[in-house]
Parts: sequence; C-alpha cells; structure tokens
Amino acid sequence: MSEQPLTTTPPKNTGRVRFLVLGLVFINIIINYMDRTNLSVAATEMSGDLQFSPLQMGLIFSAFGWIYAALQIPGGFVIDRFGSRIVYGVGLFIWSLITALHAIANSFGALIGLRLGVGAFEAPVMPSNNRVISSWFPEEERASAIGIYSSAQFVGLACMTPLLFHIQSLYGWRGLFLITGVAGMIWAVVWYCLYREPLEHKGVSQAELDHIREGGAILESRQEKAKQTFSWRDLALMFRSRKLIGIYFGQFTISATFWFFLTWFPTYLVQYRNMDFIKSGYVASVPYLAAFFGVLLAGFVSDRLIKRGVSASFARKAPVILGMALTLFILGANYTNNPTLIILFMSIAFFGNGLATITWVFVTALAPRHLIGLAGGVFNFTGALSSIVVPIAIGALIDGNNFAPALAFIAVLAGLGICSYLFVVGRIDLDSPLKN
Repeated sequence: MSEQPLTTTPPKNTGRVRFLVLGLVFINIIINYMDRTNLSVAATEMSGDLQFSPLQMGLIFSAFGWIYAALQIPGGFVIDRFGSRIVYGVGLFIWSLITALHAIANSFGALIGLRLGVGAFEAPVMPSNNRVISSWFPEEERASAIGIYSSAQFVGLACMTPLLFHIQSLYGWRGLFLITGVAGMIWAVVWYCLYREPLEHKGVSQAELDHIREGGAILESRQEKAKQTFSWRDLALMFRSRKLIGIYFGQFTISATFWFFLTWFPTYLVQYRNMDFIKSGYVASVPYLAAFFGVLLAGFVSDRLIKRGVSASFARKAPVILGMALTLFILGANYTNNPTLIILFMSIAFFGNGLATITWVFVTALAPRHLIGLAGGVFNFTGALSSIVVPIAIGALIDGNNFAPALAFIAVLAGLGICSYLFVVGRIDLDSPLKN
C-alpha cells in the first residue's frame, strides 16, 4: 500500500486547550521521574549507611522494573478501560505515598519491597501519556507533542537533580524521599481535578474538537471505554507484525541508555570518577539538558518534515537511528580521565538518546486505533525490561573501580537497536492494515 504523507495545514483559531492538557502531562512526568531518580541521588549515602554492595544496589535499582515491566500490558488495558484521569490520578498518589515511606526503610528487603510498590503504581504512566496525546492531538502535531512531554523527563532530571542533591545534603537521604513523596501526592489531587477527556472537557471548543478529530485523534467517551473487554486475540495481534516486534526490541535498546543515566550515572561520577558530591549534581544535569534538547529537536523536526511532504518513514525513523548512533559516543568516556571530556561524551550520548525517544509515535502509527493503550503497554513493557536488566548487568560488570565494561555494554545495545530499526522495522506505513 502506498504511503500518503500528511500535508494538511492546521486551521486557524482551533483553540489551545490541548496545549494546556499537554502542560499537565509535562508536570506529571517531572513528578514521575523525580520519584525515579531520587534513589540514584540517595544511592551513595544510602549504600554507605546501610552497607550495601554494588550488586545489592543494582538489585534495588532494578526492583522497580520487575513489577513495572510485568504490569505494562495489564496497565495498557486498564488505561483503555478506565481512562487516564482515574488511573493516572490514583497511581500517582499511591506511588508518591510509597516514595515517602522510603524514609523509614532500614534493610535491603524493605527497600526491595518499596521499589516494587513504586514500580507497580507507575506502570500505567507511559501508556497513559500516549493515550492522552492520542486523544488530544492530531497526527500532524503528535510527534511534537510526544517530543514535548518526553522532554519533561530530561528537563526534570536536569533541573531536579541539583535540587535533590541539595535536599539530601540538608535533610539526608530519608528526608529526600519524604519531601519528594509529599510533593507527588499534592500534584495527584491537582491532576484529578483538572484533567478531562476531549468530549468531557467543558473548555474545549467545537472547532478544536473538529481539528483533532479530523487529524486522527481518538475521541471516545467513558461509556464507549466501558464497553471494552480484554481479549487474548487482541494481545496476540500485538505480536503478529514484524514492524511492531522491531520497535519493541528497539525500545529495549533505547531504554537501556536511559536507565543507565537514571540509576548508575550519579554513582559513576561520585564513586568511580571521584567528583564532589554536590558538584556532581550540577555536572550530572548537563547530559540531561542535552537529552532535553535532543528530544525536542527530534519531535519538531520530524513533524516539520511530515508537513513538507517527506515520507513518514524517513521523518519518523531518521531521528531515532541518528540518535542511537550518537549514543555510541558513550564509549569515549572509557578512554579519558579528563572530567570535561567525560561529561562531553556523556552529553553527546544522552543527546542522541533524546533524539531517539520519539519512538512512541510508532505506536500510534502502527497499532489498531482501539488498542492504543494495549499496544503502548506492550511497547513500554519491552522498554521496561531494560530497567531490570541494565542496573543488575552494570552492577555485575563493574570490576573493582573499572566501569568500562558497563559503558561498553550500553554501546553494544545501542548498536543492536540501530540494526533493529534498519532491518526489522524497515519502512513505516501510516496506513498499516493493523490500524483497521
């Protein structure tokens, strides 16, 4: 089937409620990643206080991913069934409460259990984000919207990491978890009060509804969602397409780089590169900012190419492949002891990871319209597997003070991801038969 590039010019005065909704999602993700990265900030002090080995810390880092990955597919179905307002609001409140409870943990087992709890209630986050964007944004604006909300994880890490280091220096690692947990519980209430689906939002105009509907957004009421039931046939459909399998594996490799930065990176700077604790908080923010600019650039450039008539296959895939190629620069840090060069190589690698992070656009491009949440769950499940594998693998690969094998491991995965998009995913067709 031939591919038809999207060239529709957006009508004027279509309203801006969808951008306000995007702002809510942006803040959700900042809170979400604050509650993921606080452990990496606390790791050095916590491991010293509680006498944990590198392998034990790797297991604590990965515990989040065990249940987070396992619940991705059920989480995607729950999103399709109950909607983002309820699932996101309840999940955000409970995982923030569990985060606050980290402050009273005194053992390896307690921290494993708490990280499992955070992972369980964060499981629907990414499928929910994708569902919100699929509901509120037409196809021609979707990569930009995904780029903006995806950038929140990086700008949040860049801005919050120095703050989290300062909070820990003032109140200790226990105070760090308490403060970040309470902040999340407050925001959960705000989200629940403000968010609505397009057909239920009192502020959205008919012109804006028409604009997003004509652009391919998914507009469903709660009554329509309530009619949906789980089907093993639907789940099997998620694995029938070679292209879907290709993006699943690609997401694992892209997420591997992200999880290195989210878990071991601050420890790498402080413990293995002997950087000052507070200073490392600011230094660590540089690669996060690079990734922030990378994901924004990828989204806007990809949408601009689509509007100019460039094939969707090239416009969507080029940032991903280029980004994973840049990720290979992480190997450069193995060949220098210069702090500036180390951060430069890390920044190039994470900038590339940011470029590659628009991959969620492939879910809406390839998956059946009525199964966007389920497809997002499967997609994020494969990506979340890296949150299990990578922290443990790095902990096992560290040889004394030698971190080089761990960075080589990340580079190898990035290379495999490039191969997946080139040879398994191949050409992207927006009119995929799976969507019908």
